[in-house]
Amino acid sequence: MSSQPTPPSNATRYLFLFLIGLVIGIIGVVMVLRAIEGRKTWEDRFPEAAMHVMQAHVEQLRSTATANRCSASDVLPHLQTLRSMANDLEPAFPGIKEDARFAQHAGKLRATLDGVLASPPLGCPGVEAAVKQIEEACKACHQDFRG
Repeated sequence: MSSQPTPPSNATRYLFLFLIGLVIGIIGVVMVLRAIEGRKTWEDRFPEAAMHVMQAHVEQLRSTATANRCSASDVLPHLQTLRSMANDLEPAFPGIKEDARFAQHAGKLRATLDGVLASPPLGCPGVEAAVKQIEEACKACHQDFRG
């Protein structure tokens, strides 16, 4: 009997080549996606950024109410920023700024924020009520335009 070594299996080589191809493919996809993202202008990023900033301030209001820190110095900066950002809704969404429903929703959000700022909430229940009003104004627009 001869004890010749058995040749290595080709399956190991194919698996190794498959894994290298998979890694190179993933790197290629990431590079292409980054290139596409890099071509976006500020007009492309503005709507999403505006919504993220507004959402962050609403979340801050909610967390101040949860933490029972509802003094004017904790609440007013967020409300003022939300009101300022509400002025940018039409420029942020140039494709729908002429739509009457969008203008109505944006106006309602501004009116809600003006009302809240005219008589700032006293205490955490008032902050929670203000957050609920703001969220309802946002939700109405999102239902019509976000789908």
